Amino acid sequence: MSLRLGDEAPNFKAQTTIGEIDFHDYIKDSWVVFFSHPSDYTPVCTTELGRTAKLKSEFDKRGVKAIALSVDNVTDHLNWIKDINETQQTEVNFPVIADEDRHISELYDMIHPNASLTATVRSVFIIGPDKKIKLTLTYPASTGRNFDEILRVIDSLQLTADYQVATPADWKHGEDVIVVPAIKTEDIPAKFPKGFKEIKPYLRTTPQPNL
Repeated sequence: MSLRLGDEAPNFKAQTTIGEIDFHDYIKDSWVVFFSHPSDYTPVCTTELGRTAKLKSEFDKRGVKAIALSVDNVTDHLNWIKDINETQQTEVNFPVIADEDRHISELYDMIHPNASLTATVRSVFIIGPDKKIKLTLTYPASTGRNFDEILRVIDSLQLTADYQVATPADWKHGEDVIVVPAIKTEDIPAKFPKGFKEIKPYLRTTPQPNL
């Protein structure tokens, strides 16, 4: 059964490049980006893991942990990481799960039989500190993920978790946001003292409130 937004992220124990982990213990009170790879020693995955490693400071300032999964074993992962570090000029600084029996891939519906019977698609799960799934993305094996978009979505999720706002199309950190329709127009000044703009009765914008 497919996982949906708001579902609790299924827990599991797994061997990884940093040893055995319990997934929920790994999450603790952090946000997590959990993403799968079709297999080791593949070119697109090599660039993706390198990109993730280079974004460590961006993830850290958002309180986000990264964790990857591939269906190969830990030894292969560790040897592949040497290639990633060399070719992408970085140091992989997050665990990679060894899912040889595909138990976790199946638990998270990462194998789409009409695409491949054995290889995982490029799944992304953003999971909150409450262990709930906040976002899912699925890319085909031939298309590398857009990590700028993943960071943008994390910014939106964290902002909208704390304030009664939504983020418009193509929103980026620092831009105006939308006041949710549940707030009456007359109540906006008390909640958003930076001011607001009423474009339509149902479309009101305000400066990003946490800046």
